[in-house]
Amino acid sequence: MRFLLVHRLDENTAEAVDPGPEFVARMGAFIEDWVGRGVLITAEGVHPSARGARVRKDRGAAIHATDGPFTEAKEVIGGFLLINAADRAEAVARARQYADVFEAVEVEVRQVVEFEDLPS
Repeated sequence: MRFLLVHRLDENTAEAVDPGPEFVARMGAFIEDWVGRGVLITAEGVHPSARGARVRKDRGAAIHATDGPFTEAKEVIGGFLLINAADRAEAVARARQYADVFEAVEVEVRQVVEFEDLPS
């Protein structure tokens, strides 16, 4: 099964703006380990919300785009991983390992819908 791990962080912290060489080294070693064990499919960080936008459409309404930064949000998406895991419990255990790389972070775990999961 594939799972999406989305990490959120406070982008007003120094670590979010400039992660520093220690964090980059820890993350690099972490990624190499998971790639080597066949756990990690892909991983990416994202730029701060000031360089992003939100696009929203409510039922029956026009589509609206709002440029960042998203000051109303305490925590914003900092990046994501797509991983292989046998089940949700393993994915949560992996998310705990991933969270341990950070000083402070929230990691959301979501199972990816596979074609065979869809109703026939």
